Amino acid sequence: MQVLISGDREELASAALARIDALHTGLTQIVLEGGNLDGIAAEVARVLGVGVAFTSTDGRERASALPDDLRAALADHDLVDPTGRLRVERMGTDGVAVDGGEARTLRVAAGGADLARLVCLRPAEPLTSDDVHALERAAAVAALLITREEAVTAVENKYQGDFLRDLLLRRGGLAQDPAYVAEHADTFGWDLRRPVVVVAAELDPAVGEEPASSLQRRQWQERFSAAWRQVSTTLQAGIPSVDFSSEVVTLLPLAEAREGQSAEPVAGHGVVRRAVTAVAGDKGGGRRQFSVGVSRVARSLDELPAAYAQARRAVEVGRRVHGAGSTTFFDQLGLHRLIALIPDSGPDGGELRSFVADVLGPLAETTTEAADLRETLQVLLDTNFNVAEAARLQFFHYNTMRYRVAKLERLLGPLSTDPHLRLDVAVALRVLEIAP
Repeated sequence: MQVLISGDREELASAALARIDALHTGLTQIVLEGGNLDGIAAEVARVLGVGVAFTSTDGRERASALPDDLRAALADHDLVDPTGRLRVERMGTDGVAVDGGEARTLRVAAGGADLARLVCLRPAEPLTSDDVHALERAAAVAALLITREEAVTAVENKYQGDFLRDLLLRRGGLAQDPAYVAEHADTFGWDLRRPVVVVAAELDPAVGEEPASSLQRRQWQERFSAAWRQVSTTLQAGIPSVDFSSEVVTLLPLAEAREGQSAEPVAGHGVVRRAVTAVAGDKGGGRRQFSVGVSRVARSLDELPAAYAQARRAVEVGRRVHGAGSTTFFDQLGLHRLIALIPDSGPDGGELRSFVADVLGPLAETTTEAADLRETLQVLLDTNFNVAEAARLQFFHYNTMRYRVAKLERLLGPLSTDPHLRLDVAVALRVLEIAP
């Protein structure tokens, strides 16, 4: 009996080894014949009888052989976020239980660089050590393919980025020949013949973290850029999305307006919100916070440079006013839009700072007392100097608020009776929001 059991084990081990070798041979052939990640996923799924997906390091799907019932199983176990991102950080290399089986992720890496994740799901039974060994082989072959693809993609992205940057900055004479620009964009698979909004997205500076190396920051930026490209392709075909090193610029087309409805509100907000939500996901898998600026609608190639400038201004001012993680539309900047047009430079700190100092005097200082009085002043302006309402909003006694009003008028002048002075003060407070 022991001889028989031993023979069975040897036969099973031999069969497993043969299956692994056959899989490796099949995968290598796919790569040599110019195949892609979808081909690798399909081969692994066929040989091992599992569901397979290749994702970015943070779970954004790149290729898969994952039937709908297996996707549903992942979703039922909260392993898919609302935007469709696979929660690879929850599965891990040790796997998690799914309907009597397990879901597991493996790193796809080469030369010390983390390239992707291989996600495997077998709902009926756990993966065996032989299965994991086969998946490791598949991950190694996928790394070879991804390295090759990324080398080609890097060249294409550089060429596309230079072209779009020249167009947005009116360089190289592109603005003089719209027909050439549109035809050249066609070779990239882009459609520049339709109205678009320019979206500028920047990763926010890390707060409360150890300073990142230049390599780490570059990896974050590459992942961020890849997420925007991937989301753009799911929204609509022909959307340009390019990495400008420190920002990602995407030209989102207008949504189709229903009969009797203008296109601007349909495009400006809906499609941008969907894109931002999809790129952000649920912040899992190491996704970084970012800020977004959105231009007005550009209806022709001639309007693109101005739209790009608007998007850049929107992301800069929006981050100052609303903080990190904001999405700011240029048309919503209001007074900040005009303030941002004035350069704040010069030997004396610039015109903006001089204006603030002249109007606010000691309230322009960075002390705690000055900040406290500015907060009270803003509440008074918001309530049209209704002392009782301002006291209620700041949880002050009425007499305390009257004392504060008297102090503010000693410092700034007759605020309660001079509407022109109130206007100057209101503008100065807005300037401080974007030029502290």
